[in-house]
Amino acid sequence: LKAIVGETANPARANFLDRRASGGLDALLRAMVQAADARKIVKKRIKKFPRFQADRFKRMNPAWRKPRGIDGRVRRRFKGSTLMPNIGYGSDKKTRFRLRNGFYKFLVRNPSDLEMLLMHNEKYAVEIAHNIGAKKRKEIVERADQLRLHVTNRNGRLRAEEGE
Repeated sequence: LKAIVGETANPARANFLDRRASGGLDALLRAMVQAADARKIVKKRIKKFPRFQADRFKRMNPAWRKPRGIDGRVRRRFKGSTLMPNIGYGSDKKTRFRLRNGFYKFLVRNPSDLEMLLMHNEKYAVEIAHNIGAKKRKEIVERADQLRLHVTNRNGRLRAEEGE
């Protein structure tokens, strides 16, 4: 093995090849997959914007609606009133839609969908669709491991004896 790597090679690379030869490859590969762009994701606001006075009425949906009343203090942006969403709360274009681990989410419904991500394993993470059964999930996870893809919901619908 040292003949392949060379004496002056990176010690981390030599450790990787030693582990690969010993058989602990799957866990090591999953641990190594990281997003290529390590840019910090900045969220200007994490809390939701509640609809004005939605806390007062049960029949009122808390999803944001712009106030349009002639005397509305929220619309007129009085101090101490509910904040309105505006374009300034938007995320950086380079980090928008990113997951916390730095990947973009890619929805997969069958193992052949993974072939699109063959060269993009450092940019996209696989998310298996919610309506996929256990048998096909297992196939998708196995193929994703071969392609060194990160699967966000890899443990979904696993039986207890398979998960151990």
